[in-house]
Amino acid sequence: MSVRPLFLVMLMRRPVVDPAAVVAHRAFLDALRAEGVLERSGPFADKSGGAYLIHADDLAAAQAIVARDPASTSGGWDITIHEWQAL
Repeated sequence: MSVRPLFLVMLMRRPVVDPAAVVAHRAFLDALRAEGVLERSGPFADKSGGAYLIHADDLAAAQAIVARDPASTSGGWDITIHEWQAL
């Protein structure tokens, strides 16, 4: 059985973040979890941002998922995506 690649999505807060976008982002993550796409997620202890780990077929598919995230569409975070070859 083939395992889909993992992608680490890192979000760094910008100076102004809309609280409504935070609520919508969390709901988005809940939906990904329910779909079996989201592996793990959480904020950084220093409140500078957070990260989540998703399964996707390739980088383009991961980018398409992240593009739907309210954290991305709201502009409140700087976001990077990395394919992660975790052991």
